[in-house]
Amino acid sequence: MLREGQASTIYRADYQAPAWWIETVDLTFDLDPAKTRVLNKMRIRRNPDVPAQALRLDGDELNLARVMVNGGGTSFKMDGSQLVLENLPEGDDPVELEIFTTCAPEKNTKLMGLYVSEGTFFTQCESEGFRRITYFLDRPDVMAMYSVTLRANKQAYPVLLSNGNLVEAGDLEDGRHFAKWIDPHKKPSYLFALVAGKLVAREQKIKSRAGKDHLLQVFVRPGDLEKTEHAMNALMHSVAWDEARFGLSLDLDRFMIVATSDFNMGAMENKGLNIFNTKYVLASQSTATDVDFANVESVVGHEYFHNWTGNRITCRDWFQLSLKEGLTVFRDQEFSMDMAGTPSARAVKRIEDVRVLRTVQFPEDAGPMAHPVRPDSYIEINNFYTVTIYEKGAEVVRMQHNLVGREGFAKGMELYFARHDGQAVTCDDFVQAMADANPASPLAQHLEQFKHWYSQAGTPTVKAVGQYDATAQTYTLTLSQSCAPTAGQAEKLPFVIPVEMGLLGQDGSALPLQLQTESESESTFSKTLVLTESEQTWVFTNVTQQPVPSLLRGFSAPVVLQYDFSDAELLVQLANDSDSFNRWEAGQRLALRYALQAVTSQEAVPANVLPEAFIHALRDVLRHSTLDAAYKDLVLALPSEAYMAEQLDMVDPQRIHAVRESMRQQLATALQTDWAWAFDTYGDTGAYRPDPVSSGKRALAGTALLMLCLAARTSGDTVWPGKAYQRFKDAGNMTDRFNALSALVHSGAELAQPALERFHAMFQAEPLVIDKWFSLQAGTCDRGGNVLPSIKQLMKHPDFSLKNPNRARSLIFSYCSANPGAFHRTDAAGYVFWSERVLELDAINPQVAARLARALDRWSKLVEPYRTAAREAIARVAAKPDLSNDVREVVTRAIAD
Repeated sequence: MLREGQASTIYRADYQAPAWWIETVDLTFDLDPAKTRVLNKMRIRRNPDVPAQALRLDGDELNLARVMVNGGGTSFKMDGSQLVLENLPEGDDPVELEIFTTCAPEKNTKLMGLYVSEGTFFTQCESEGFRRITYFLDRPDVMAMYSVTLRANKQAYPVLLSNGNLVEAGDLEDGRHFAKWIDPHKKPSYLFALVAGKLVAREQKIKSRAGKDHLLQVFVRPGDLEKTEHAMNALMHSVAWDEARFGLSLDLDRFMIVATSDFNMGAMENKGLNIFNTKYVLASQSTATDVDFANVESVVGHEYFHNWTGNRITCRDWFQLSLKEGLTVFRDQEFSMDMAGTPSARAVKRIEDVRVLRTVQFPEDAGPMAHPVRPDSYIEINNFYTVTIYEKGAEVVRMQHNLVGREGFAKGMELYFARHDGQAVTCDDFVQAMADANPASPLAQHLEQFKHWYSQAGTPTVKAVGQYDATAQTYTLTLSQSCAPTAGQAEKLPFVIPVEMGLLGQDGSALPLQLQTESESESTFSKTLVLTESEQTWVFTNVTQQPVPSLLRGFSAPVVLQYDFSDAELLVQLANDSDSFNRWEAGQRLALRYALQAVTSQEAVPANVLPEAFIHALRDVLRHSTLDAAYKDLVLALPSEAYMAEQLDMVDPQRIHAVRESMRQQLATALQTDWAWAFDTYGDTGAYRPDPVSSGKRALAGTALLMLCLAARTSGDTVWPGKAYQRFKDAGNMTDRFNALSALVHSGAELAQPALERFHAMFQAEPLVIDKWFSLQAGTCDRGGNVLPSIKQLMKHPDFSLKNPNRARSLIFSYCSANPGAFHRTDAAGYVFWSERVLELDAINPQVAARLARALDRWSKLVEPYRTAAREAIARVAAKPDLSNDVREVVTRAIAD
């Protein structure tokens, strides 16, 4: 028997509106960790647009005590996990339905529904967690008005929170108290939330542009309050930005954020009561890195922006998940770029976002879990909270933004809210509003074809061919597109692909662009070509010299660009391209080219993979007088092993690892003097500020220190490891301290072990910092197979718990999903370890287990002996009879023929 019953596939095409609407929900909770009592009073009404049928309410692991209809008893039956009422009154009149259930929050290790974390009650209801609290029509298109009364022991749970506005509170008998909350806005059940426990709050009163007063609150456990200032500032900036950029104001008297250390996701946008992983709330200079500070700002913004794009307008069904997530990721990316300020800082953010897309989403698009931005089917919806839905979905929104322009996008958003505020709608509704608000735009002209981005899986490839005619002074550019088959989609229709481009002279200067159909006065230095056919050609006139094409500027579409650049052309771009993305991309293309040449060679891995011209170009970047440090750091970073692997049909992970390590060692040694200069130049940023400029300097100084320690490993020099250890001890902020520790660990320095011991002793009371400690050791460079034994030992550490998702991710995921050189072992021990952990986690938290199961998505690309061993490990997991639907869907798709 399957633990959750035989898994069935749910199809988008089968969507039907509910037979019943729920108009109001009145919930009363008597909170107790062992046995919480939930009284659910609903006013329901038949949907006149649907033929009359029974009411079927979803439930999961509930104890049903009572069901009443209009104040009296009623008959009901159970159909699997559903509560079915067949004899409800006929007609259009509302029906009063009362259901009394109990649940056991302290036993809820899935962290879905109502659960207890360190003595505090929390909820997580997206996507189908509300059914673990009470029987309900647990689907996003059922939107109701909620009132919630919480009752609990006052000493144990002095703070009682739920959605909306607090309307009443007071004491009860026996040391108990209550709080009543009413949400003034309709919402689906997945946005319900409650929190109860011993919490303290940072509070800030603000006045909106419309002159309305609001109370912002960030709740944390006592002792963490001083780490909430940055989160509060991020929240205030988010409120102001959404008003300024899109005219969207906060629509509640108060807005609350609550942090918990036990959370499956990053954060959740419950209406007015956002529940966050502590990782994205708590930050101080002594415990959080610059990356942590940036992530807090981004995630706080993301969840706040959901208040409109997700809450006020929500999804008709879960196939439309990207309607809220892709749009809101785009909004939080724009927010972060606007907060960054300078064009260079904006470019850094864009490059960071594209790196995630290409190293994680592109492989997903090519793997067994490939799915469109709007999927057509699923078995377990939790498996589709993916980089395709979020990050690729954001790129689809960004293309719409670019096709209609910034002002046009604002008009489209305005029309979207005018049409659909308070509704549950589809991805089609959003793109239709964008097109209707901009009828003359390329989006409107190619609307139906543009929707292929929502319906077709896979990453398109754009092939470019350029031809220069010196006599006619014309440049002919031909673009063609294709997309490889994916499961269930053998044939792909052409996409609408905006390709922003420019032309450079041989000296790197920008050349004017004038299409054959344009007058000279219409020439610009950058144009967006809209590719809609399988192949199209554009002719540029008055091109006075052989140009170097700069294509797909700003990564204007989520595609793979193929163009036969020469090394010389890429070096011109690396030195001169005015488009910051393509300047970075030129360096990545060169590094990738040299890496793949070495990987596919039959010879031993050479000590010097990189040619002198490339090293010289990187030296010029490092010592450039005007480039920002953060941008330099990105340009100097080699492509990841995972990204290299995706460029190959067959993958030898150990060969890739050896080649990349050789490249890194070569850069460390060849630029040793330059790294020392960079460390001296950028190593002191003065008083700590997590702004982009200061953060970039610390990042580059950290990279320089790592490179100097790597060079010392080869030379036997002890000076730089000694300096790294001293910096580790003396650092005034976590970024510098952790960078120094990482330099010692990743270079395998003798001082790494005493530094690790000292770090743990310093921060053993800080869970998020200890997560870093575990993650660093799991992600370090494998030398002689030493990482896996270290991880097995760390699993026995008293600070390790598999039940805490953050801790599991910090150790297990950092090894299996982010350290290919250590994970892919010839003895298959890494795969055996993976299979054991997936099964162990599945019994505790299927959602987290399914994420870990994705680590072997790309097993079929591996060469032997890895390929057979990996498949055997997946089959071992799939053979377990009581797997959750979450894990079963992942592993069965992975090994499907």
